[in-house]
Amino acid sequence: MKITIDIEDDVLQDAMRITGERKKGPAVVKAAKEYIRRQMAREFGRKLMEGEFGDYPLTNEEIEDFDR
Repeated sequence: MKITIDIEDDVLQDAMRITGERKKGPAVVKAAKEYIRRQMAREFGRKLMEGEFGDYPLTNEEIEDFDR
């Protein structure tokens, strides 16, 4: 799907540099996908820590121990 968006030049240049893409479109797509992936992981972590998965085999304490 094609869309038209306004992005500041410096933001677009940063996206191209960070993603390693040489073209604008692929850089924007890659940056958007990465943002979505991170947000979904953050949301999953929040749900996990709040106990939304009642049948999850680990307790919050056991999960927190993995971070140490």
